[in-house]
Amino acid sequence: MTSELLDDAAGRAQRYLAGLASRPVAPTLEAVAALAAWDEPMPDEPADPGRTLALLDSIGSPATMAMAGPRFFGFVIGGALPITVAASWLATAWDQNTGLHDITPATARLERVSLDWLLDLLRLPPESGAAFVTGATMANFTCLAAARHAVLHRAGWDVESRGLYGAPEVTVVVGEEAHPTLMKSLGLLGFGRGRALRVPVDAQGRMRADALPALGEPAIVCIQAGNVNSGSFDPAPEIVAWAHAARAWVHVDGAFGLWAAASPALAHLARGLSGADSWATDAHKWLNVPYDSGLAFVRDPQALRHAMAIHAEYLPKAVERDPSDYTPELSRRARGVEIWAALRTLGRRGLAEMLERTCRHARRFAEGLTAAGYEVLNEVVLNQVMVSFGDAAATQRAIAAIQEDGTCWCGGTIWQGRTAMRISVCSWATTHQDVERCLDAMISAARKTEKAGATPATSA
Repeated sequence: MTSELLDDAAGRAQRYLAGLASRPVAPTLEAVAALAAWDEPMPDEPADPGRTLALLDSIGSPATMAMAGPRFFGFVIGGALPITVAASWLATAWDQNTGLHDITPATARLERVSLDWLLDLLRLPPESGAAFVTGATMANFTCLAAARHAVLHRAGWDVESRGLYGAPEVTVVVGEEAHPTLMKSLGLLGFGRGRALRVPVDAQGRMRADALPALGEPAIVCIQAGNVNSGSFDPAPEIVAWAHAARAWVHVDGAFGLWAAASPALAHLARGLSGADSWATDAHKWLNVPYDSGLAFVRDPQALRHAMAIHAEYLPKAVERDPSDYTPELSRRARGVEIWAALRTLGRRGLAEMLERTCRHARRFAEGLTAAGYEVLNEVVLNQVMVSFGDAAATQRAIAAIQEDGTCWCGGTIWQGRTAMRISVCSWATTHQDVERCLDAMISAARKTEKAGATPATSA
């Protein structure tokens, strides 16, 4: 029965993936309404697992957003590469709780190998430690926990044992365009979401190096690699030099932009980032592995271990790296398997080509929309495009029409007071033909809303 069930699941998953290119990106209203079929009392008796799987597929699959397909541009997330889906299936069957090397040696080794490869690809210090976590929020949290330990340890305070009560006050500096997940992480660590010093930004959302405040110890400075709207990078060389002169810790929120370092054509954007002390990124964004797969890198692995490691008599300690010494979780899945599979399959050239190809798609979107008479609001330096279709109301009507059309899915944003549609190109599956098809659909939908919203002329 187990073999038949898994074969059935594999067949259903393959049919789902095969249909992504031809279906509307967003689920239909009917498919969403059909989810009500799941709202039933908890069964008293066991059920046939095949029927349970069929119910999951028949009701759930049509009601999904086609995020794994080639025309979802709503958030900065990629679709999972086929090899990573296959590796995830195998890793799920292994069912390894990857916390202790001696208990799960295979998956612990894959994490160590992946870590070495990632440090090399992202041009980070080879001595760095790392945590394989859920996403950018926990990656930022993990890095900032290490930062909190380090800056307070230098001030003579053991924050892990004594907490923040009576601790020296830590100054935290962020840019005005800092991502909300960074602020959430600061709040979770007791620094507060609203008390950080905010540095003004320029027209592309980059921190202004000429507006940096005076700084004393202890302090943590957070910079951004890849603004979630514009794709821009804070000026790392200047900020790192200023912060380190004051003995501050520098953290990089590089949820997707940090991957630019892996491309010869894009690496100039990441200039100076390697001089920081910690870096957060997501592999389920631009590396195109399944959820969830965040990464936290810390130059001083001992600072990370001090912040994260726990001890218990029943937990064996190994000579090799124990993954749980570096992560918030003790129990977690083997996230390094999919990362290893992606890197092993793509290689340096394949990864760089995938990154560069999505950036070319973004530039093509910008060119096509500009040629159609619409205003692109950002310098398209990476894979992000923001476009205005007129005033706020006109832009909102255009976004709604584009989403309703179903050819692609893009979301709205507010950028420095302007309402815009945001196009995030991250998926390995997006082709030039997809871009041209989506451009035609976007322009057509926007034109229709212009006609519908036009004020009829009055007769003289």
